[in-house]
Amino acid sequence: MLIESPQQSRVRDLQDSDEAAWRRLWAGYCTFYNVEMSDQQTNFTWERLLDPASTVKGLVAENTEGRVVGLCNYLLHDNTWTMTPVVYLEDLFVENTLRGSGVGEALISELQDRMKAQGWSRIYWMTKENNYRARGLYDKFVRADGFVRYVLKP
Repeated sequence: MLIESPQQSRVRDLQDSDEAAWRRLWAGYCTFYNVEMSDQQTNFTWERLLDPASTVKGLVAENTEGRVVGLCNYLLHDNTWTMTPVVYLEDLFVENTLRGSGVGEALISELQDRMKAQGWSRIYWMTKENNYRARGLYDKFVRADGFVRYVLKP
C-alpha cells in the first residue's frame, strides 16, 4: 500500500533485514508507554514475529528511500464468537516526526485489506484513554466500543 503524504511510503511484511529498524521503533514504542522491556522479551518478540509458525505477525511502513518509519505487530487468533480468526492489533508505532502524515493510517488500512482478503472476522485494538492523537486516527476507522479492560496478573 502506498501512503499518500508528503513522505510517501509503502507497507509490507516484516523481514529479517528490518531488525535494527524494528528494534529502534520498538524502543520508541516502549518509551512512549513508559515500559521497560527486557532484552530477553524483545529478542523473544522479534523471533516470534519472524517465525512462520507463530500467530504473531508484523508489518512495517517504509519511506521512498526504504527507511522503516512505522511498525505494526498483530496477533491472529481464534475466537469463540466467530467462525473465522480475529486480529488483535497489539502494537502500532510511527516515528514522532511522521505522526499525522498517514503512516499509521496506512498500516491499519493494510490490516483491513488483509482482513477482507483472508476472511478474518474483525480487527480490534486498544490504547490509553488519554492518547488523543492516536484516538483521532482510530476514530477514522471505527468508534471505541465502550468496553473496559481488566488486567489480572499472577
